[in-house]
Amino acid sequence: MQMPLLLTYSTCYCPQTKAIAYLFKKAWIGFLLLCLTGFASTSHADDLLSIYHQALQADPTTQSAHVKVKIGEAQKEQAKGQMLPQVTGSANWSTNYQTFGNNPTNNYGGTRYYISLNQTLIDFAKFWNWRKAKATESQYEREAAQAEQNLLFEVTDKYFSVLEAEDELSLYQSEAEITGKEARQIQQQYDKQMVKVTDLYAIQAKLDQINAAAVEAEAKAQAAKQALQQLTNASPVNLAKLKDHIDYKPLEGKLEDWLAVARSENPAIAAQGYAIAAAEHDVDQQQAGHYPVVEAQLNYYNTDIGYQNQRTGQLDNQVAAINVNVPIFSGGATHQRVQEAKHRLTLNQYGKETKLRELNKITSEAYLNANASVKRIKANQKALSSASKSSDAMATGFNYGVQTLNDVLKAQDEEFQALQDLSKAKYGYVKNRMKFLQAIGSISEDNLKEVNSWLEFPSQAKTRPTAQAK
Repeated sequence: MQMPLLLTYSTCYCPQTKAIAYLFKKAWIGFLLLCLTGFASTSHADDLLSIYHQALQADPTTQSAHVKVKIGEAQKEQAKGQMLPQVTGSANWSTNYQTFGNNPTNNYGGTRYYISLNQTLIDFAKFWNWRKAKATESQYEREAAQAEQNLLFEVTDKYFSVLEAEDELSLYQSEAEITGKEARQIQQQYDKQMVKVTDLYAIQAKLDQINAAAVEAEAKAQAAKQALQQLTNASPVNLAKLKDHIDYKPLEGKLEDWLAVARSENPAIAAQGYAIAAAEHDVDQQQAGHYPVVEAQLNYYNTDIGYQNQRTGQLDNQVAAINVNVPIFSGGATHQRVQEAKHRLTLNQYGKETKLRELNKITSEAYLNANASVKRIKANQKALSSASKSSDAMATGFNYGVQTLNDVLKAQDEEFQALQDLSKAKYGYVKNRMKFLQAIGSISEDNLKEVNSWLEFPSQAKTRPTAQAK
């Protein structure tokens, strides 16, 4: 943080100057914290839960996942329908004109009626196709659940990324404004030959650095908002901020136990398991191409038209039959289809192993980082308090002429960095906690409501105890 330097470079004790500098610093701290809480009106504002509901309606990935479930259900019913009775019928009415040489034309009408019922008795390929379709439907259902859980995390991650970027931008903007005032004061003191030219150059260089960082932070904030808007298809407005006082609790339990939960409950792993089952059934289906197919058939045929539409007497034909089709040789195509199915099964098995390893990594990192964030928050709070005291001491030392301006600026930078680190640690805790819940397959809207209770709109923010403690 940058402290206003309403100070003279003198070795004499000046209580009035010191008091003014102290009060100016208190006012600046309050201003900085006010910037962090935001100045926006809450006439229209969004919190985490409202953003999630917007995303739930607008996110195409989640909606596509649910459409795939319907596709899987339709495919299953199609496969089931192939094993049920197949009934076909046809009817034909015709007018026929017949001429034999020079004989008069013979005109007559004709009719044909045909109905057939076929029922599969033994067809292993159809049976395994139905089993494969059932497994595929279950796979799509788990993928839809995964998409919903991914959306819960993505909303949280992108929401707090916006808050983090906005806080960083506010810090730089506030620091730039205060440092600008300091630079003008140093210029005035330099004009009166009260400070060295190196002090003037130092403060101007520092202001240029802050302005450059603010430009980068602004671009980062805009990019974060665009990422959130991609989920909701609407611009976020006056997002609720994270409260000052939250009980950041570490995650309980052993990591090894949580890894076992993740492997059994994560919907992505379950979906991959069903994909393997579908691939296994596909192997069985292709192997069934070598087996006989047995089918029962009932036909009814009625016509008064014979070969080449010759007029005949009324013919009524009823047939009951058992058809047996035995595949003998298909040029090796059936064998190669079996080999292809086996290779696809192997690919799915490798895919599951890849996802399991990735899940172990994600779960471990999220668990460890969430618990580490709790310690970081406490450490950064102490670091901020120490850096603030150091900054006070350097400002006082500059009053008495025993510290240089560079010493003061360095102390202010350390205080600013401590505040920024504390902010990142808080947001990191929330993100890693939700990432952990997603990894173990337990993330839900209730978790989102809990995190949402940690937020407050700018108008709800009270005077910060941190500012009072200064």
